[in-house]
Amino acid sequence: MDFGIFTFGELTRGPSGSGRSAAQRIDETLRLARLADEAGLDVIGLGEHHRHDFAFSAPEIVLAAIARETHRIRLTTAVTVLSTADPARVFEQFATLDIVSGGRAEILAGRGVFPESFPLFGYDPADYDALFEDKLELLLQMREQADVTWPAPGAGTRPRAHHALHEAAIAPRPLQERLPIWRGVGGTPSSFVRAGQAGVPLFLALLSGHQHFVRLVELYRTAGAQAGHAASSLRVGTGSHFYAARTSQEARDAFYPHYAAYIEQNMPRPAGTFPREHFDAWAGPGSGLLVGSPAEVTERILATHEALGTSRFMAQVGLGTLPFAETAASVELLATEIVPAVKKALGER
Repeated sequence: MDFGIFTFGELTRGPSGSGRSAAQRIDETLRLARLADEAGLDVIGLGEHHRHDFAFSAPEIVLAAIARETHRIRLTTAVTVLSTADPARVFEQFATLDIVSGGRAEILAGRGVFPESFPLFGYDPADYDALFEDKLELLLQMREQADVTWPAPGAGTRPRAHHALHEAAIAPRPLQERLPIWRGVGGTPSSFVRAGQAGVPLFLALLSGHQHFVRLVELYRTAGAQAGHAASSLRVGTGSHFYAARTSQEARDAFYPHYAAYIEQNMPRPAGTFPREHFDAWAGPGSGLLVGSPAEVTERILATHEALGTSRFMAQVGLGTLPFAETAASVELLATEIVPAVKKALGER
């Protein structure tokens, strides 16, 4: 099992009405990446958004900067909004990142839940599903072939989301023999089935408790096995909003006002006011919000692992108006106390 962090680079406004600038948030992200690398975490991810309240519209560029500041941590997106991107350009960018980083790049491809990239890049949100499925199929073909013909011979004549290609050069090639490509999913059963049929690793954002995903992960693994994919290729990763402190009460008291600002300002559809009782319910047992002491967070990560058979956990950090020093302290607890405790428990089991 591997462990990491990810961030969307929110530019949440504080009580005074001002917030971080994109420059400040990117600088903090570089510092956070160095900390995670030195502390022994395995992976860092950056989200892609095209709004004034987020810093990363081009996460691969920030990941390239992180590559030169770090030595071992793997570099991914969280997610690349593939529905409104060109798969050839995505592959070229991440192949280049792989070279720059010495073979540490990954792609986490998803539809994205924020709609702003569709009008920005000239796509119809009504084509949300077809765009993603076609482009992921093409991206996976580009991983396997340096010269691509699209659609492949015999693929039929149905309309495609990408223009035709004939022996198109996809260059440069990455250092890794097969650039890791994960599929980010929400709660749609067909997405789990398609991920299994493609044999790609699956990443879940657990905004609710893991119990809601047990049947869906079973669908994924069943579809993968029926398609002939080895069990080892059918990895499941999860991500959760995260904050750790010495005690659970301390963690919740400290994190609540910053997280409330995030929920109220930065969600795809801002939720209005976010009262403390809602926060405490979200952070309780069986929920998706991981806020608590190292011991509590450890047990909840283990419970998710037992239920879903996960092989990756990523903590979404730095949410809302949380100061950088508190984010850094929380990440240090993840790396120095929570991850060793999870690994020890898994070894014993």
